[in-house]
Amino acid sequence: MDVGAGTRDLLRRDRPDVESNSKILAGPRPNGATLGSNRDTTRQHNLSTVLGLVHSHTELSRAELTRLTGLNRSTIAVLVGELVQLGLVLENEPDQRQQHGRPSIMITPGPSVLALAVNPDIDAVNVALVALGGRIVNPVRFHTVAPPSTAEVVNIVSAIYTGMVASLPKDQRVLGVGVAVPGLVDPVDGTVIEAPQLGWQEQRLATQLSEALGLPVSCANDAIVGARAQATFGAGREVSDFVYLFGGASGIAGGILSGGQLLRGATGFAGQLGHTLVRTDGASCSCGSTGCLEAEVTREELLQASGVPADLAEELEATILELFESGTASESLRDLVTRQSQLLSVALRTLVRQLNPSLIILGGFLRILAKLCPSVLDEAVHAAGARGEREHVTIELAPLGEDPVIVGAAELAFEDLLANPARALSTDATPTAD
Repeated sequence: MDVGAGTRDLLRRDRPDVESNSKILAGPRPNGATLGSNRDTTRQHNLSTVLGLVHSHTELSRAELTRLTGLNRSTIAVLVGELVQLGLVLENEPDQRQQHGRPSIMITPGPSVLALAVNPDIDAVNVALVALGGRIVNPVRFHTVAPPSTAEVVNIVSAIYTGMVASLPKDQRVLGVGVAVPGLVDPVDGTVIEAPQLGWQEQRLATQLSEALGLPVSCANDAIVGARAQATFGAGREVSDFVYLFGGASGIAGGILSGGQLLRGATGFAGQLGHTLVRTDGASCSCGSTGCLEAEVTREELLQASGVPADLAEELEATILELFESGTASESLRDLVTRQSQLLSVALRTLVRQLNPSLIILGGFLRILAKLCPSVLDEAVHAAGARGEREHVTIELAPLGEDPVIVGAAELAFEDLLANPARALSTDATPTAD
């Protein structure tokens, strides 16, 4: 498989002598740490990088790991062996019937460690266990009749988690919790500063969940973690500059990858792309302004125009596409899709001019607009900016559903493990909720 030059360049960034195979190169880590000079630190970094590569690519041979890291084969064998002993990766025999020449043993993420991913929304609380490699286990969508309070989220998650861990095999453990919130989150302590659609202000959700579950909890904005998932597993994995826009029940949020790094801003609140101005005389927005993208382009309008009930919102895309394909879409639905696509195109044009991305990833209900009116969005993107800025921009669709947000939330819980696998596993996680 071609893992791409981007990863190799990242590993080689800080040390020109990678080909000596004496040690893996320093590079940005999830916790911001860099490679030290002593042997223990080098070993930690090597383990971290090998695990991170297997985690993001989900399947690699030892030869591919050798090529990606610059380490020699014997060192890779030792590192993989240690990760196998820790239960973090598996060595899988290849299918002999599908191989030409000498088959390679494939290294894949192990199932022994899990993260609990949580995503509260205005009409539901999404909960899932997620394994390394972004594999979702036992997803649950608990519908609510109104936006849940933080206390209700804690109660719902606690009940679901108790049921989940009761059925886990003894060799599986939950390391921590990652929460993706549709709002502004303090990156230091996980306090939800404001989530207007949920009616939350200054809510210490991370602390409340940690006390209830007995697990470490990390909390972040839903669009930022969604962008992180796209950068790790999705369309943006080999891209250094992209914009991710996700449309859901709570509105439209965005994440920005610039120069290979998630753009967070001075206080961690960058990327409020749903509040991009698209109409000067537009509808009132929850932020207090008017004409914001998320006030003008909403899932609720599409639900109403298509006749899809809110509790079946996951069927919205399939229903609308079927209505259009069969020629039975109402005139009001057709007009709405055209209008929303045109307004989305205004936002995309602005983002291309301001951020100069090479890729725009659209997720959630925005996929519908991209599928039904692709020319509207493409023309807007390619009309923006100077010729050199616009010719290389492409639009891609994120996977259907809430998966990027759930997978991204799990990445928060896996940060310590990916940064230092041996140390993270030396601290026992609590397997059950009180």
